[in-house]
Amino acid sequence: MANQSSRYPILCASFNQDNSGFAISTKDGFKIIDSNTGRLCYDRAVGAFIIVEMLYSSSLLAIVGAGEQPSLSPRRLCLFNTTTGAPLREMTFLTSILAVRLNRKRLVVVLQEKTYIYDSNSLSMLDTIDTVPNLKGLCAFSPSLEGCFLALPASTAKGAVLVYNVMELQLHCEIDAHRSPLAAIALSSNGKYIATASEQGTIIRVHLVSEATKSYSFRRGTCPSTIFSLSFAPSLQLPDILVATSSSGSVHIFSLGFETNQRTKMSGSFLGSILPYSVNDALDPAHHHVLHNAVSAGVRSYAVARKVDKVADSSSSEIASCRAIISLIAYNGYFQEYTFTLNSQNESTWSLEREFNLVAVISGNAETS
Repeated sequence: MANQSSRYPILCASFNQDNSGFAISTKDGFKIIDSNTGRLCYDRAVGAFIIVEMLYSSSLLAIVGAGEQPSLSPRRLCLFNTTTGAPLREMTFLTSILAVRLNRKRLVVVLQEKTYIYDSNSLSMLDTIDTVPNLKGLCAFSPSLEGCFLALPASTAKGAVLVYNVMELQLHCEIDAHRSPLAAIALSSNGKYIATASEQGTIIRVHLVSEATKSYSFRRGTCPSTIFSLSFAPSLQLPDILVATSSSGSVHIFSLGFETNQRTKMSGSFLGSILPYSVNDALDPAHHHVLHNAVSAGVRSYAVARKVDKVADSSSSEIASCRAIISLIAYNGYFQEYTFTLNSQNESTWSLEREFNLVAVISGNAETS
């Protein structure tokens, strides 16, 4: 996720495919940091970068310069080896690179009106996708080889999303998700679900990718707000939670697992029998949990759920509570980690576990404040 404004010290931030590590870039260079410990794993001060993407915890990085130096052109993708400190391969494009995604089989490069698919090992080009103008490089990618999908905007007039099967190299479906253009997209790590938000930012929708059908609609709020990030919790099946950050400075959690149980209860009620689920979901705030003022309003932020644990009731087989570790990067230079707990009565708590200055991380473990 690149910063469109340079008024904050963080130019870009990205977590790796399993959220075990993350990369940030400043005007001086980039850093790789361990999510669990806050330990600085790699630091290279050679200038500003607008894209730094990791391949899990390997030594391979995909980096794109910010253009402040001739050697760091925003049109040049460098595949970089952190072990040797040297480029493995460089690829130059006709226009600026807006986003890069990768897994162990595929490399995706997003330009304003074209997206290129490469074999990650041979770097041979496999396909080219012509897209609508995608000025922000909006995209989502599921790294699972069994459900490896790429999502791109399909329209500039409405919130339509194109879902492309990256392994089979074919269009999977197109989903009309919103009336307004898209502002954020996320795919679950297994490629089974896709979440979208429009430029209005009031409704978050989740679709089942295999059938292109809407599964959930959540109301974030009534006032428009820019959704900076969307991220599913890691899961082999239905993710338990979806995390969002917005320009209001809040972190939002939408509980999908508990939503399923609530739907079962509501289907037997009078209101549930006469209202369709899409209306129920938009009106019911019970599955929306907010941490207000996590960062200052207007500051771009990026949050992920790194881990989710379920605690069963000792007297029954039902889930008594759900606990998630939420990691947040704010582009004003701070990392925060929260423990979010949700019980079966839908009562939630947030606890700040650690916070540190990303720019000041130089060696060893990060100091918490």
